[in-house]
Amino acid sequence: MRMRGVTGSSGCGRGSQVRGARMEADQLLVRVAGGDQKAFEELYALVSGPVFGLVRRIVRDPAQSEEVVQDVLLELWRSATRFDPARGSALSWILTLAHRRAVDRVRSVRAAGEREQREALRAGEPAFDHVSEEVEAGLEREWVRHCLDRLTALQRQSVTLAYYDGYTYREVAERLSLPLGTVKTRMRDGLIRLRNCLGGAA
Repeated sequence: MRMRGVTGSSGCGRGSQVRGARMEADQLLVRVAGGDQKAFEELYALVSGPVFGLVRRIVRDPAQSEEVVQDVLLELWRSATRFDPARGSALSWILTLAHRRAVDRVRSVRAAGEREQREALRAGEPAFDHVSEEVEAGLEREWVRHCLDRLTALQRQSVTLAYYDGYTYREVAERLSLPLGTVKTRMRDGLIRLRNCLGGAA
């Protein structure tokens, strides 16, 4: 599946362009709910970029991310009638679907790995490679947690929301009730400190 991002110009017109894209998505999704396949193709071209970006931040693996995006777009076609414009924009609704699917995929992969390990133990197989990978991943997670603990509370909150929960910088700012510029600054400083700390794990 080839992803096509949404392009846009920078500068003072960007805000109006984003609002225009949201309005267009709202109108297209209403048409999709009526079974309009052409509208679905246009909606796909409009939202596939943001959806892939969100899913990629959560799932990490590119191939699995593309599979999740396919699932999201299929669900979008099937459940478009559930969209209620009075409760929010189409783009927000679609990204919520994507976030839920991405988190489900991460949990599913983790559960499958744990299940394989239990089955190997029951069968009396050492599964050395799998155990080695689990230990390495566990140490990696421990080191990431260690490095996150070295950030300030605001830096840690911002980085966690953006890179582990898949929120945009603007959404992070809204959730933390902070100016967008403040969140961007804290995020930048936090990522620099996190990168330097993780570099010491090598």
